Amino acid sequence: MSNDIKNTDKQDFSPIVRAIGSDLEQTQVRVITSANADMLFHYWKVGHFILYLQKKEGWGSKVIDNLSKAIRSQYADKKGYSTRNLIYMCQFAKAYPMEVLIEMGKIEELLNSPSVDNVLQLTNELNQFTQQPVALIQNSDNQGDIITQQPVAQLREVSETLSAIYHSDISQLEEVFKQSAIVRTNWASHVILLNSKLPLGECYWYITQAVANGWSRNVLQMQIETNLFARQITARKVSNFSVRLPKPQSDLANYLMKDPYIFDMMGQTDKMAERDVERQLVSHITKYLLEMGSGFAFVAQQKHFEVGDSDFYADLILYNIQLHAYVVIELKATPFKPEYMGQLNFYINVVDDTLGGEHDNKTIGLLLCNGGDKVVAQYALSGYDQPIGVSDYQLSKAIPDNLKSALPTVEEVEEELNKFVDQE
Repeated sequence: MSNDIKNTDKQDFSPIVRAIGSDLEQTQVRVITSANADMLFHYWKVGHFILYLQKKEGWGSKVIDNLSKAIRSQYADKKGYSTRNLIYMCQFAKAYPMEVLIEMGKIEELLNSPSVDNVLQLTNELNQFTQQPVALIQNSDNQGDIITQQPVAQLREVSETLSAIYHSDISQLEEVFKQSAIVRTNWASHVILLNSKLPLGECYWYITQAVANGWSRNVLQMQIETNLFARQITARKVSNFSVRLPKPQSDLANYLMKDPYIFDMMGQTDKMAERDVERQLVSHITKYLLEMGSGFAFVAQQKHFEVGDSDFYADLILYNIQLHAYVVIELKATPFKPEYMGQLNFYINVVDDTLGGEHDNKTIGLLLCNGGDKVVAQYALSGYDQPIGVSDYQLSKAIPDNLKSALPTVEEVEEELNKFVDQE
């Protein structure tokens, strides 16, 4: 056997295989994403068509029911045309008319640099578009047979009707629709948002968060039920980030902070000791990081530090990729006390000196207490130079087991940090 053949046999194809596999995965994601966008656009068109005929013909709930039966009779293998889903399609079209989709495209750049102020501006602008409830629940029995004769023939007019409504070519409407944020999540999540009755701006924010964090529909439902928007955006947060961190890091740190945090516990949640809470948080770290937010990775629990002749143990240490900083968390099972600040400030200094690298930003401290006076906490912050935030936390059993979240792995953290080294 020649040396050339031997060398060929020993060639390492793993890099090529990885490259091909990576491209395949990206292609599959694009195919799924494209299919999702096509389906949502179809539902949006059908919703508009029904709304148009409802206004023109005076349709009521019985007509919608008959339309559902007619479509399913003609296309028995097609799913998704129940009376309930047709009503959701109408609500979907009503919630996101073309002018709203265009406005979303204009203001989306505000989220490129996320901050509380940017999100509030975004939501306020979108909330100016008034949303009227879909009038599909009125009875119109005398119109009951209007759709049963030629439903499929009438549905072929969807695109033409939509073009007439917006005085635009259907291809242009499709382009605007598929470039909007609403195609980035699935129909099941849209149904949850439609049922939530949230203002348009908040719905848009939840869509962006679901996409950024890889939330399943169950996690989205939980975040809405626990009022994440209020806890992260409109809450009165206590921190000194604006004076202890440079922009835009201070804006991002304040944006990522919540008040209160809601941690999922297994078993009893009343009067749990600090160590019990901490142990459960680490045991169910995926759920814990889900509540912490985007970009957090677990580093250590009860991290040991030897300082001088004494031993110290920090409760929890995380790393945030977006902030490029360690985050030290102290957990207290009691209401806030000013003396808690000194301990956390000490750990921030130690982490900065022992863990922080050349390319890390300033370590941030987060004090989580079970209640307390925020006015006292704000006064207590004034005496510390390190960036510290203070939040309440609550214990619940709200987070579903079958969650999916785009949490960073240790490898992703290392890869992000290596980017700085490579740039040197």
